[in-house]
Amino acid sequence: MYHLATVFPAVRRIRLPLTRDQLMLLMMAINEIFLGVDTYLAHAISGTIRPYEWIPIIFGPIAGALLLLAGLIALKRRPLATSLATLVFLASAAVGLLGTYFHLIRAILPFAPAAQKASLSMIVWAPPILCPLTFALIGWLGISAAWVEEPPGSGTLILPGGRRLPLPYSKTRAYFFIVGLGILATLISSVLDHARTGFVNPWLWVPTAAGIFGTVAAIALAMLDAPTRIDLMTYTATMLLLCLAGVIGAVLHINDNLSLNTVVIERFIRGAPILAPLLFANMGSLGLITLLDAGESIQ
Repeated sequence: MYHLATVFPAVRRIRLPLTRDQLMLLMMAINEIFLGVDTYLAHAISGTIRPYEWIPIIFGPIAGALLLLAGLIALKRRPLATSLATLVFLASAAVGLLGTYFHLIRAILPFAPAAQKASLSMIVWAPPILCPLTFALIGWLGISAAWVEEPPGSGTLILPGGRRLPLPYSKTRAYFFIVGLGILATLISSVLDHARTGFVNPWLWVPTAAGIFGTVAAIALAMLDAPTRIDLMTYTATMLLLCLAGVIGAVLHINDNLSLNTVVIERFIRGAPILAPLLFANMGSLGLITLLDAGESIQ
């Protein structure tokens, strides 16, 4: 199963140094590190970082380093590396769910009347509820990549001791579904963030439209057992559009933070978040990696 070769037959002649799952795991390691940095920038806005707010800041780089170490171990002992990576991803999921809880209670007024405990304005202006879930999404996607599917496309995962876990769908379809949910979470976070400005800037509608189309394209492809070339071409074009939207958004955020072409660090901390638009490019990249050859060897 090599969907990218269906879209571009010439890529069959290109030999990549890493398999699809290895690229996924490398992306997850990089994501963990950048999430730690992004969380630090977001929490630094208040001027004082509370003790529990250091959890994702510290966890991100440590998790990324452990995943890179697992990648090196996998060259000789794949089962050990898989177990280590699985523990890291389970911890990442726990950090994401815990962070979501902390953000959610900040959007609720516990002593207000029942009808006023939560409101749309509170959700818009409260700490972004879905952002911590990125840690959980990485955990889900990472665990999917850590376990070998044998044979490719069968949905049967090889567990420790040679045990087999049959799933009702292939790993590729699971990737499409997870990518779709990741794009949806990114879309919702973007809409809530941009709602603070009232969408007065027409450029703000670009990531919104790209996110909607990307979510539909990825989840629709996950529902197809045998997608056609047209389906795959539409999906590929959508992922490339997400990458482009993310890069353009980052440039626009940087430009918005520049004051008379002068770099003021405070504006980059409290102004338009630079890394936020790149989440679209990140999800687009993960979506493209999903199209690579599903073959994987067991060591």
